[in-house]
Amino acid sequence: MSEATGSSVPRPHRPLPFAPMDFEPFAGGADPARVSEAAHLAAHALVHRGRESDDPAVTKRLVKLADQQGLEVIAELWAESPARSLPGALWRLYALRAATVQDPHRVSVYFKAGKDTAQVAHAVAGVAEPPGADELKTMADAILSGAFDGEFDVALERSAAFCRVVALGQSRVADDREPANGDHAGKLTRNAHQLVKTAEDLESAAAAWRLGELD
Repeated sequence: MSEATGSSVPRPHRPLPFAPMDFEPFAGGADPARVSEAAHLAAHALVHRGRESDDPAVTKRLVKLADQQGLEVIAELWAESPARSLPGALWRLYALRAATVQDPHRVSVYFKAGKDTAQVAHAVAGVAEPPGADELKTMADAILSGAFDGEFDVALERSAAFCRVVALGQSRVADDREPANGDHAGKLTRNAHQLVKTAEDLESAAAAWRLGELD
């Protein structure tokens, strides 16, 4: 991941502020509890849209909001959600996708370097094949557009594997650059540690999903 976006939750440029009227107006500004409720409603509508919808009206409003203002507005709802929650997991997927789209070449370099390390098999144990940058984007696009009808926990685990492979690549590049540029190497190492934390968050979310506890 690029140095500017290698944090555990790589934050894209903040979009326009969330407009509460899209999920009912309320006096006094955006009540955090209501914003949190909207975040969960939006996340639930997206993830279940490929299977079923508990509330077609919510899904219709969500799709309309995405069409009119862009996914960034919806994603902003999820930014402060707990990691072990459905909106928190979707925020991490959104941020990974955004960072990958922002600098695909650099991400591909780190991914290839990570795939070539001896530790990669242990890092992604249990995942048949970590997705590359293009596949991660395609998978995230499907989930974030409500078109994904595969196994959501598997998608989370594969995204976590992507993080771990990229983190290994960053660590390897950091080792190579340490003699010539210690500051840059240190930054890459910190970014790698943060990406591993993102992987752990996604893996925890996948386990919670399987138990029916990811709300």
